Amino acid sequence: MEIDTITAIATAPGEAGIGIVRISGKKAIEIVDKIFKGKKIKKLSEIEQRKLTYGYIIDPKTETKVDEVLVVYMKEPYTYTTEDIVEINCHGGIIPVRRILEIVLENGARMAEPGEFTKRAFLNGRIDLAQAEAVMDLISAKTDTSFDVSLNQLEGSLSREVKELRQRLLGMLAHIEASIDFPEHDEEYATYNQLKESGTEIFSNINRLLDTVYTGKILREGLKTVILGKPNVGKSSLLNKILRENRAIVTDVPGTTRDIIEEYVNINGIPLKIIDTAGIRETNDIVEKIGVDKAKELISRADLVITVFDVSENLTKDDMEIIELIKNKKAIILLNKTDLKNMIAKEDIEKYLPDVKIIYTSMITGIGVSVLEDTLKDMFFSGEVKIKDNVIVTNVRHRDQLLKAKENLSDAINAINLELPYDLVEVDLKNCWENLGEITGDTVGENIIDKIFEDFCIGK
Repeated sequence: MEIDTITAIATAPGEAGIGIVRISGKKAIEIVDKIFKGKKIKKLSEIEQRKLTYGYIIDPKTETKVDEVLVVYMKEPYTYTTEDIVEINCHGGIIPVRRILEIVLENGARMAEPGEFTKRAFLNGRIDLAQAEAVMDLISAKTDTSFDVSLNQLEGSLSREVKELRQRLLGMLAHIEASIDFPEHDEEYATYNQLKESGTEIFSNINRLLDTVYTGKILREGLKTVILGKPNVGKSSLLNKILRENRAIVTDVPGTTRDIIEEYVNINGIPLKIIDTAGIRETNDIVEKIGVDKAKELISRADLVITVFDVSENLTKDDMEIIELIKNKKAIILLNKTDLKNMIAKEDIEKYLPDVKIIYTSMITGIGVSVLEDTLKDMFFSGEVKIKDNVIVTNVRHRDQLLKAKENLSDAINAINLELPYDLVEVDLKNCWENLGEITGDTVGENIIDKIFEDFCIGK
């Protein structure tokens, strides 16, 4: 069955210097030959591949010029999709790229589905499923560190680890099969001690990958950080300091912030999804009360709570309520307004929160903000993340498959310890092998593949 030739706009919508329309498939060059006129050479097929060629896109129906372009084509199999690819570089903007896309569609291509270029790269064996998912992580990376992690995965770091584990499981399965088929030579092929040693080592490697999941989640999704405190303690000023811009309104009037403000910010390689909340206090104002209730709800879902106290005032009933709210949360305490007379000290907070990190700050002078940023890095990375040396699991699907594989392997090791029949051990080892294969796409079903690529942008 002939596979369709697909096309899509590969650049983001809006005004730009360049817009790109990408075409992939058997008819890519044939289609562009109908609509491209080079200044010196008329047909694209006559031009050296991987070389930009100047010319015009022509509407074949009217023979009118549509746009001035640079066109490049690449022959299979040495392309992103392993198919023939043509890219038309036109003037950026909604109108030029849309007109060229329409002409390409009219002349034999169909509109690509979300992620279909990358899906073809996977189906044609150029990349595996984990590498394909890394493509979208690269596009959505919010910091240099998260970009490096995604690039590392795109280059196959996770895939190599998973394939090595699967290969070792395959070795265990081969020994078990031999022992089942040739029981008289049982000692030659496998013993329970040998199986236990191999299984325990693989189990340890799966655990090592799972230990990176929390860091991976932060790098991929951002650290959900709630700024909490009474009204007028400096929460919005803190947000502005971290963002290096006046994003939130700051006044001396308590209760100015009534709704939730969310922003992404990069602090020392950590992507923070930082949320400024309404001040926690008892209030009769309906709108402010809704904001306070939202703030309390967000605390339960936060990865980190940065709690701000005003050191120029004694602890109040509202402060004590805040302390209760964060007792079981990962938190950093800021004792703010140190430029004023101090009425509370670290010891007053440590009585209730003995293990929490406490930093003296002043949003007026900027004292303590850099200490906060360093603390965030130390708290979540325990020093520098060595991207080039470590494999970090950033994808929820990969985590789930590793957890399933771990459970399978745990069952297999328990069966080995009890010296149950080999065929019972074999079932669990095969399940482990298959669950690991779903990470790279070796054993994944078509419905899962379709679901993964649904979340991609069109044109990638």
